[in-house]
Amino acid sequence: MGYIKIWVHLVWSTKNRQPLLATDIRKQVFDHIRENAINKDIYIDFINGYNEHVHCLISLGSGQNIDNILMLLKGESSHWINKNKFFKKKFEWQDEYFAVSVSESAVNRVRNYIKNQEEHHRKRSFQEEFNEFMRKYGFEKFVSG
Repeated sequence: MGYIKIWVHLVWSTKNRQPLLATDIRKQVFDHIRENAINKDIYIDFINGYNEHVHCLISLGSGQNIDNILMLLKGESSHWINKNKFFKKKFEWQDEYFAVSVSESAVNRVRNYIKNQEEHHRKRSFQEEFNEFMRKYGFEKFVSG
């Protein structure tokens, strides 16, 4: 048996980054994503976000990969949101996402960053945050424009 601990910070948004995740809905959605993850043996250490996006700190397990985890979390949660008719129109997540590894020494800092999303976004938009992530982690070459 292998012992694995690979931390990943995941970020994804609502389709077209629409601010659909009001506080009451956001809590229900995040609770559901966490429950679904437990049922699928996906370890979410921390989850939070804001009106148009989600942050998760996960630990990859043996045989797991980021694409499959996101497919399971995003696909099932959008199905659940639509089944429960949270919105008049069909709810969808944006196809794109952000994923970056997190060193063990930075886990607490990332947890705190995720925990304080509401406060953080009083000062800056998701687009500003996204652009900073793209620059900080060298993904600028993948963004057109």
